Amino acid sequence: MAGRLAGKAAIVVGAGQQPGDTIGNGRAIALTFAREGAEVLCVDRVAERAEETAAMIGEAGGQGFAHAADITRIADIEAIVTAALDRWGRIDILVNNVGVGSPGDGPAHRASDEAFERVFDINFTGARRLTRAVLAPMRAAEAGVIINISSLAAIAGANMIAYEISKAALNRLTTATAQGSASKGVRCNAILPGLMDTPMAIHGTAARDGRSLDEQRAARAAMVPLKGGMGDAWDTANAALFLASDEARFVTGALLPVDGGASVRVG
Repeated sequence: MAGRLAGKAAIVVGAGQQPGDTIGNGRAIALTFAREGAEVLCVDRVAERAEETAAMIGEAGGQGFAHAADITRIADIEAIVTAALDRWGRIDILVNNVGVGSPGDGPAHRASDEAFERVFDINFTGARRLTRAVLAPMRAAEAGVIINISSLAAIAGANMIAYEISKAALNRLTTATAQGSASKGVRCNAILPGLMDTPMAIHGTAARDGRSLDEQRAARAAMVPLKGGMGDAWDTANAALFLASDEARFVTGALLPVDGGASVRVG
């Protein structure tokens, strides 16, 4: 299978997804990378979800391998890197697609300490540790691409302060990593999805807002400036494909909004 990522070895964290009637960012990215020729280590906290994504890749003629890991555990992070190096001897691409909310999150005057601890452990600290772990082989090889899945919430919003700050921190990790490893040929960029029709986004926010799934989709679509309403996980995946490919060889430290113009309206 030849394509824009032919011969590349990629780790996609969060490659499984919670149940839903649409596809999530991680699974869409893993499938897209495999379609374009990469071999993909599909990492997810839930083994069955990682296995399902790997099976979908295989059914489409690609090479996908499931790996269960919890990135809040240092030993699991080390195991991800070891599994990739044992299989390929190198790591060409890492996608940090990690992000959760918390029932205890909210505006600054209400968000709990527990919410901050849980959200930061996954959304930022896990991504930071895995980034550090893959930088060693990437810097030694003087090549590699790291893509962080951030969020428009990093620059907008006021009702999920722990989530928002965790993604803002991920943005800064992105630019610092890009600057610190540019001389070693390692690129690091982030994607900032806006309002997306993914299982995590729709099911989670519908329950929070007391709406049906259809009502939530309509409400979110109406908030998007670009004609057509919400984006979906394939929009995120296509942006990740560009950033992972040699077409983006001169792009590093970028924070790329994929949001139908919402960030322009924010300012």
